Amino acid sequence: MMKDYKKEFNTLSRRGFLGKTAAAVAGIAFAAQPLKGAPAIIRNLGKPNSKFNGVQIGAITYSWRSMPGDAESILRYCVESNVSALELMGPTAEAFAGAPHIATQPGERQQLSQEERAARAKEIAAWRASVPMTKFEQLRKMYKDAGVSIYAFKPSALGEHNSDAEVEYALRAAKALGASHVTVEIPRNSLHSKRLGEIANRHKVVVAYHGHLQQTFTAWDEALSQAKYNGINLDAGHYVAAGFDPLPFIEAKHDHIYSMHLKDRKSKANGQANVVWGEGDTPIVEILQLMKKNKYRFPATVELEYPIPEGSDAVKEVAKCVEYCRKALEKTA
Repeated sequence: MMKDYKKEFNTLSRRGFLGKTAAAVAGIAFAAQPLKGAPAIIRNLGKPNSKFNGVQIGAITYSWRSMPGDAESILRYCVESNVSALELMGPTAEAFAGAPHIATQPGERQQLSQEERAARAKEIAAWRASVPMTKFEQLRKMYKDAGVSIYAFKPSALGEHNSDAEVEYALRAAKALGASHVTVEIPRNSLHSKRLGEIANRHKVVVAYHGHLQQTFTAWDEALSQAKYNGINLDAGHYVAAGFDPLPFIEAKHDHIYSMHLKDRKSKANGQANVVWGEGDTPIVEILQLMKKNKYRFPATVELEYPIPEGSDAVKEVAKCVEYCRKALEKTA
């Protein structure tokens, strides 16, 4: 039986945590300016390290969606936030590799007609089918030299409308980036998870299915039964908002979890809101303590979804979440 960390972990209350982490966050941040040579800047600052007591804390690039999302900027955010491992979403990597029509700046997306969207999708699919992996390998090296590994890749190439060639591309790109798995929403159609799993088996790259409020204890069972390389990308915050306790799920299914999103949400009974860490019902501290105790090796991914407070930004808030995790993992059980 685990302790009740909601009561004992008072140092991670909103007032206590935010006040005590301000100095730490300031110590790892530097002025936001465009990178001209990321590795040189990283060498001057020192590399990030978000692995605490054996538990790898990472972040998904979606957390910085309010800011420019090009590869150099994302790398800078990682360093500023002390993030040393990453779930990389498609636009950042694909823009770096030269894909057409990829938006990486806030507000850059265009309003397109259905015909224009179809034409662009066809063009991107053709690009994906023929692009060499050289630029993905280059991106992996740039990040690795800076101290940031890529454990998951989330491109928009794994849906039911995407061809087998696009799925093959996604898995090859993931491997070139150094990722062990790709992530995609749990399909409503089980034939699709079967198709993805069979392709994944050939490439030996896991397809880890992500869930929102449709998550239940058995939500992944069919996909897991279909293919060896089908897996789980749990979202602990959404799981709580759906009305469930993630701790029993993690203990029972940990062998199939390849990464897990962390956020603090209110429970279904309490309104389901995304809130500042420490104010919601997600047992973040208990989850991290469980991972430490049982030596689970899948990363815990910071996903910033609560409203950014006035005067702050996504980089500062991700840094606070990483520091929250560090303090949770240093707590004695």
